Amino acid sequence: MNILPFASRDLAIDLGTANTVVFVPGRGIVVDEPSIVAINTLSEKTEAVGHEARAMLGRTPSTIATIRPMRDGVIADFDAAERMLTSFIRKAQGPYSWRRTRVVIGIPSGITQVERRAVIESAYRAKVSQVHLVEEGIAAAIGAGLPVTEPCGSMVVDIGGGTTDIAVVALGGMVYDRSVRTAGHHLDESIILHMRRRHGLLIGERTAEQVKIEIGSACNSVEPLQMEVRGRCLREGRPRVVRVSDEEIRVALAEPLKTIVAAVREALDSIPPEIAADVSERGMLVTGGGALLRGVADRFREETGVPVDVADEPLTSVVRGVGKMLDDVNLLRRVSADAA
Repeated sequence: MNILPFASRDLAIDLGTANTVVFVPGRGIVVDEPSIVAINTLSEKTEAVGHEARAMLGRTPSTIATIRPMRDGVIADFDAAERMLTSFIRKAQGPYSWRRTRVVIGIPSGITQVERRAVIESAYRAKVSQVHLVEEGIAAAIGAGLPVTEPCGSMVVDIGGGTTDIAVVALGGMVYDRSVRTAGHHLDESIILHMRRRHGLLIGERTAEQVKIEIGSACNSVEPLQMEVRGRCLREGRPRVVRVSDEEIRVALAEPLKTIVAAVREALDSIPPEIAADVSERGMLVTGGGALLRGVADRFREETGVPVDVADEPLTSVVRGVGKMLDDVNLLRRVSADAA
């Protein structure tokens, strides 16, 4: 049963630190763009949103500011978040401008009531009529196809851009949930800091992300990897190219990865024995952009002794799970984090 009388009015949104993804029942994912807004500081006009705004990073004149409205999974800039949501909702609606759009939004577990209210108010200011919030951990589990309504424990680790959400679910409810504000962007920041300290090279976040994708890893690689990194020499102030290896980038990523692994181990230590036995037998599933880091499943397996798999579509697990809730009103009511 669909929760709304007209499915085309429903929107499922994964409001992420790195990317915002919008799902429409019957159409699938219609928006998947960076959570970035470019604003003209003189006219206060929105110059670009999403992919177009990301292309401006580090290349804008002084009159244009590129802003990430989300920080560590929560809204850091209220005005920019409203502009971004309005743009993405309109893009998802296409030529049809529904007057009473209702949305379900995935949020990190453990955020404060003030942060929840900020998400709700931003959505309302983007001209939606009703907002429901669901925690990203259980949304990722549902989206990845885990049997969350069965009498057995399922564990998911969703490594997003700003937060890592750990959830253990059984019988449609949360047995354990925790959100750690260490995730993909913190890996990028560690690479930026490493290049500055080790090589005296200043690089931007886009370059750091590229390094993470191409040669970043969570454990020893089968074969050595190298790449050239371009940036600005801090000592001489001119462009410079440095060749780096996967080994030194792995060292750079060690601290944030250690934090994530510690949170996963704490989760395993905190769940009831029966649920722990289920997880030990069935394993845990890793989703989110961080799941694509080379060797992350092997690292979790080595550190916990539990079988680990990566979701088939880790980048969209949360929004697909939120989308499934649009078709199941009872499930939505059970897992909703806010009855707004």
